[in-house]
Amino acid sequence: MINKVYATPAAALDGLIRDGITLMVGGFGLCGIPEKLILALRDSGVKNLTAISNNAGVDDWGLGLLLQTRQIRKMVSTYVGENDEFARQFLSGELEIEFVPQGTFAERIRAGGAGIPAFFTRTAVGTPLAEGKEHHDFDGQTYVMERWLKADVSLVKAWKADTVGNLVYRKTARNFNPMMAMAGHTTVAEVEEIVPVGYIDPDSVHTPGIFVDRIVRTVSEKRIEQRTTTPRA
Repeated sequence: MINKVYATPAAALDGLIRDGITLMVGGFGLCGIPEKLILALRDSGVKNLTAISNNAGVDDWGLGLLLQTRQIRKMVSTYVGENDEFARQFLSGELEIEFVPQGTFAERIRAGGAGIPAFFTRTAVGTPLAEGKEHHDFDGQTYVMERWLKADVSLVKAWKADTVGNLVYRKTARNFNPMMAMAGHTTVAEVEEIVPVGYIDPDSVHTPGIFVDRIVRTVSEKRIEQRTTTPRA
């Protein structure tokens, strides 16, 4: 049986990462991001990356770290959000950005994993996001064609894995991770726990191991993106 378990994030990325590749990176805000794999990416010095991710974390965590070091050339995202450096590079023209409506973003990734080259949606029709794209009428409504999204390498975060790569995500940390695991040519999963084969109920598997090539166990820092508190009276 192929050994998919690697000792460190750097070892899990060894031989996969090179300048100019396209990466998918799971997560929503700071929830469900492969944080230690991102740190290993930063330390590798790889550059000119195209990153497909809902957003870019915050300035000092997640993909925000790779923006600080100018390792990302292009972001395919739905949201600039809580990252001041992301917004600054976008507004100054230093960073190429392809904005995608969030539902379309999810479906383009799912299509990439399912082998569906394109689909039609009403979302974004009549807006700048649909300019230059093929349109078609169905049942009296105009739809715009969207292409699949795929990546050379997908980096995902899961709660638990067995040694052959079956993954279980925890609550909202699931977000885009299952779709991205399917849409990468090679998928690396960062997990909090690794168990022997047979310990995960097959009905509980969210991503089958056939889609996962490498696994690394890390200790998550679980940072909070925004904290709102009520002062004591």
